[in-house]
Amino acid sequence: MSRTALLLMDLQNSNIAQVPDDYVSRAERALDTARAAGVPVIHIALRFREGHTDAHPRNKIFGALPAQLFTADDPGAAIHPAVAPAEGEIVVHKNRVSAFAGNNLQQILAAQDISHLVLAGISTAGVVLSTALQAADLDHRVTVLSDACVDPDPALHDTLITHVLARRVEVSSIDAWRDSLEAA
Repeated sequence: MSRTALLLMDLQNSNIAQVPDDYVSRAERALDTARAAGVPVIHIALRFREGHTDAHPRNKIFGALPAQLFTADDPGAAIHPAVAPAEGEIVVHKNRVSAFAGNNLQQILAAQDISHLVLAGISTAGVVLSTALQAADLDHRVTVLSDACVDPDPALHDTLITHVLARRVEVSSIDAWRDSLEAA
């Protein structure tokens, strides 16, 4: 029987500092919902090698970042303490926008028989969009938690949730997802 997992993506200190203050409590609600229902949680975090040897200078997003950011020694790259991994929860590091980039996430999902991904993260226009589309192309069932995703541009978040993602994947609120888990 296939399983569901919650992917908490890019909930790192540097990213949390760029979004509204109420976002962390919403992300915590999604995390608490998953844990209470026994849904596996996978934490996805951006991490580059020291010196950013894996970030090409032509990459518009990552090529110009200072070499000390989002490395193992960068405190801003740490997952925010309010949504930090519990013992036994998987942490996967990526080196591009999609949660699948530069790692073995797909292998972990297959090994755990996980085929339904529930997504939450920062930002809707970045990791959420890229991961949702790639996961759908990999034939995963995908649910985006609209209130557990955030973008520095609220209008862009609304457009992506309403007009782009809703056409390709399921979109739900945290409360509706919790209710569906309780009904199952």
